[in-house]
Amino acid sequence: MGVLRDHPELALFFCLAAGYLVGKLRVGPITLGGICGTLIVSLLIGTRRVSVDDDVKTVFFALFIFSLGYLAGPQFFANLNRRSLRFFTLCLIELVCVLGIAFGLAKAFDLDVGTASGILAGAATESAVVGTASEAIGKLSDLTSEQISQYQGHVATAYTVCYLFGLITIVLFTSQIMPMLLRINLADASRELWEKMRGGQAGLESDEREALPGMVGRTYLVTRADGRTVGDLQSAMGGRITVEGVKRGSKLLTPSPGLELTLSDLVQVVGERAAIIDAGREIGPETPAVPGLDAPLATSQVAVTEKETIGATIDRLEKRHPEFRKDGVYITDVLRNDQHLPASGETVLARGDVLTLVGARGGLNRLVAKLGAVVKNDATDFVYLGFGIVAGSLLGQIVVRLGDVPMSLGTGGGCLVSGLVFGWFRSRSQTFGAFPPQAATTLKDMGLAVFIACTGLAAGPQAWPLLKEYGALLPFAGIAMVLVPATISLIVGTKLLKIEKPLLIGAIAGQQCSTPAITSITQVAQSSVPLLGYTITYTLSNFLLPLTGPILVGVLGA
Repeated sequence: MGVLRDHPELALFFCLAAGYLVGKLRVGPITLGGICGTLIVSLLIGTRRVSVDDDVKTVFFALFIFSLGYLAGPQFFANLNRRSLRFFTLCLIELVCVLGIAFGLAKAFDLDVGTASGILAGAATESAVVGTASEAIGKLSDLTSEQISQYQGHVATAYTVCYLFGLITIVLFTSQIMPMLLRINLADASRELWEKMRGGQAGLESDEREALPGMVGRTYLVTRADGRTVGDLQSAMGGRITVEGVKRGSKLLTPSPGLELTLSDLVQVVGERAAIIDAGREIGPETPAVPGLDAPLATSQVAVTEKETIGATIDRLEKRHPEFRKDGVYITDVLRNDQHLPASGETVLARGDVLTLVGARGGLNRLVAKLGAVVKNDATDFVYLGFGIVAGSLLGQIVVRLGDVPMSLGTGGGCLVSGLVFGWFRSRSQTFGAFPPQAATTLKDMGLAVFIACTGLAAGPQAWPLLKEYGALLPFAGIAMVLVPATISLIVGTKLLKIEKPLLIGAIAGQQCSTPAITSITQVAQSSVPLLGYTITYTLSNFLLPLTGPILVGVLGA
C-alpha cells in the first residue's frame, strides 16, 4: 500500500482496472457495472489512507458532466414538445418522489446532509448526483473543512449500498414484475406494437446489416434495349435509375443521355433495388461485374439547414432538386439525433437531420453544395469543447438565494446545462463544434470513472463507521426509493397518460436512468420497442436528476 500512497496515479488507474473487473461479475441478470465496481474497490483502498488531489476529481467531473449534456442535448430539446409531455410527467414523478423520500428520511432519522444525498444518488441509480451533491456540500459556509470531508465521504458510502439494492430492485421490478402486474406477455406486446407502428417491418441490431439493401448497382448485357438511348431508358424508369457506365467491346463510353445502346453493350446501372430489377427487364440479362465498368460510388453526409427543406418530405426535396434524378444521387439514410429514420419519400425532414447521400462523385458534389452543409465530425473541436466547459463552470458560480437557502448549480450543474445547450446548438448545423460520439462517450465514461475513484478513495476512512450506524436503513431506502416512484408512474402511465404498455415499462426504466434495467427489459421483450419510451425519459432524467443533489443539500444545509 505504500507504493499506492506514494504514487496516486498508480492507485487511481488500479481502482479503474480492478473496479471494472469487479463490475463484470454477473449474478443472474444482474451486474454491478464498472462504476459501482470502481467505487467498491476505491472505498476498500481508501481505508488504507490512499488519496488523490481534489483538483483531479473536479476536472474529470467537469469533463464527464459536459459530455453527458452534449450527447443528450439534441434529443433533450427535441423532446420538449406536446407529444412528449406525458413522458415528462413520469420524470417529474421521479424527481418529486426521490427528493421527498430523501428529505423525509433525513428528518425522521436525523441523517446528516452527506448520508441523505448518498441515499438519493444511490437509490435513484444516478451517479452524477454524487458529484453535484458533493460539490454543493463543499459550498456550505457553516461547515468546517473536516465536516465537509466527512459528509462528502458519507455521500459515497451511502451511494454504494443504496445503488446496489436500488439496481437489483429496478431490474427485477421492470423486467419481471411489471409485465405480470400489467397482465401482458412483454415479447408479444412489443411485437404487436412494432407491427402497428412500422407496418410489420423488423428492426436491425447493431451488428446486423440489411440482406437486401435499398441502394444497389447491377451490370446488364444489352439485348432488349438495342437501339434505345441512355436518356430514353432512364426516362422510361421514371428517373429511378442512373446509367453510370457503358462498355462496348474494349471501349468505355461516356453514358450521355443521347448515347444509343447497341446489342451486346455492357451497361452498369445504379438505383433503388426495385427499380434496378425492373430495369433488367428493359435492358437484358444480368452479368457478373465487368473490370473497368465498376464505377465507384461516393458517400457524403449533409446536415439539413435550408429553410425550404425543413418540414419537407424527401419526395418534395427530390422534386425541388432535379439533380437527384439527373445525376443519380440517392438518399439512403436519415439520422435524427441518434435515431435512424427510414429514407422513404414520406419521411418529413427536420432541422439538423443528417442525410446520407450516395452517388457518382461529380453529381454528388454538385448536389451537396446546394442542399446544406457537409457534416464535420472527424475530429474534436477543442475550441468549442473548451469554451463550453468554461461557460458551464462560470454558470455554476452563480448563487441564487431562496429565502435563507443558497441555491447554486455548481460546476457539475453548470457544465450539464452548457453541455445540453452546446450539443443542441451544434446539432442545428453540424458544421462546427465537432465532438464525435465515440470521443464524447469515452470522455464521459472515463470522467465519471475517475471522479468516482477519487471520491471512493477519499471516503474510505468514513465508510465503516457509517455502515455500522445506518446499516439497516440504507438497503431499505434503496428499495423504497425505487418502488414508490416506479409504482406511481405505472399507475399514472396506464390510467391517466394511456401510454402503450411496452413503452411505459421502458420509460420507467428511463426515468430511473437505469441502463441495466432496459437491457434486461429488451432481453425479455426480445425487441427494442421499449427503448422508444426509455430514450425520452432517460434523456430528461439525465438532466434533471443531477440537479436534485444541490437542491437537497441546499434545503438540508439551511
